[in-house]
Amino acid sequence: MALTSADIRRLIDENGIKMVDLRIVDIDGGLRHVTIPASQFSEEMMKNGIGFDASNYGYAVVEKSDMVYIPDYDTARIDPFSSVPTLAMIGNAMIIGTPNRPLAQYPRNVTAAAEAYMRSTGIADTMLILPEFEFYLFNEAIWQVEHNAVGYSIDSPQAHWNGISEGQGRVVPLQGNYHIAPPLDATYECRSEMCLQIEEAGIPVKYHHPEVGSAGQFEIEPLLCPMGRMADGTVEIKQIIRQVAQKHGLTATLMPKPVYGEAGSGMHVHMLLLKNGEPVFSDDNGYAHLSREAHWFMGGLLKHIDSLCAFTNPSTNSFKRLVPGFEAPVTVGYATSNRSAVIRIPAYAKEPTERRFELRSPDATANPYYCYAAILMAGLDGIKNQIDPHAEGWGPYDMNLFKLPPEEQAKLRQLPTSLESALDALERDHDYLTTGGVFPEELIKTWISRKRRECREIANIPHPAEFQRYFNS
Repeated sequence: MALTSADIRRLIDENGIKMVDLRIVDIDGGLRHVTIPASQFSEEMMKNGIGFDASNYGYAVVEKSDMVYIPDYDTARIDPFSSVPTLAMIGNAMIIGTPNRPLAQYPRNVTAAAEAYMRSTGIADTMLILPEFEFYLFNEAIWQVEHNAVGYSIDSPQAHWNGISEGQGRVVPLQGNYHIAPPLDATYECRSEMCLQIEEAGIPVKYHHPEVGSAGQFEIEPLLCPMGRMADGTVEIKQIIRQVAQKHGLTATLMPKPVYGEAGSGMHVHMLLLKNGEPVFSDDNGYAHLSREAHWFMGGLLKHIDSLCAFTNPSTNSFKRLVPGFEAPVTVGYATSNRSAVIRIPAYAKEPTERRFELRSPDATANPYYCYAAILMAGLDGIKNQIDPHAEGWGPYDMNLFKLPPEEQAKLRQLPTSLESALDALERDHDYLTTGGVFPEELIKTWISRKRRECREIANIPHPAEFQRYFNS
């Protein structure tokens, strides 16, 4: 049952809440907030909304930037990181009017529109997703971008480069961090606290563990959850990872490729569809026990994968991760238990209610609302048009694609190698996103324009490696 303003008032009174933190999402998926004293909370204030300048959030122009924030009471939870008793709520951006109207390009509204479109097709009524959160924990992270100095420095005591002077015998070999145990796993208790906080936020956790990167790479994996809830949950999980790390004197990053020569951090997205509580993707007689609808959904993802990357991998750093040799996918295809293909079907998901696949290309620089909505729209397009990935020549690839001879690799279709290429693809191929009015055309134009500007800005900055290579040319 949906919470009401009376429920929130009761929550405030029973828990001695002093402040109400109203949180809103910007175009990149980051959290912003406005905080009011709990004494000022009222049904009338929340109905009318809190005014804000949406141009600073990226999804409105300056001359039409007055919006109001309306909280979603169902997201209310006590903030565990605030010493002042605080109740936090994520909410929605609304266009001012009588009554107020939802802003179509606001991230949470796009996710809701995608779910509504899914239900309208009759294909399914629920999409469950499971994103894997890979991240690095550093003891130090410093960067500088000035006219006379450009560079960064990161450090982790267990990293392989500290083997001579600082390691004290607790050094992890390059790319050798996977599932290491304490005392080499020095941040175990920090991550356990992260998981407990994530569960307190209402998101069940499957496990956490060290990942491959020896400079302090780790993973937290939640359980399957409805798409809209997990979009909010993704924002919350990223915040929890960062705040708990800070509490332990560490700094956390989910950027795709923070360490040269080490594994990058992805956000692999597992997915399945339900209709009336029954799995749409299960078929005992299908390849990997997946139904034809599941294969068509994969076909839609693979057909649109280039343009999808503009939302699932929306940073220039994303494409430093998507390179061969680091368990990151570069080949457009699908297979069972194969981490070298962009779609992997986990062999361990044997129960009909668990049968699914994962898209391995996304990373956590994505706005989760746009990312998950775009994935759903691409998959639904595949089902509507019965796009068979096998007939299209996209697999199944039941071999290590990284070890194929060069002449065989040349025959395979590859992911985009830059954000610019992904944006080019999005310009050409976005009708599947605008179907049903899910992604407004204005949003796609704004996204492309912002990201192209981002690409130009970063491309114009001299890189330290260019000094190494070209200074004495």
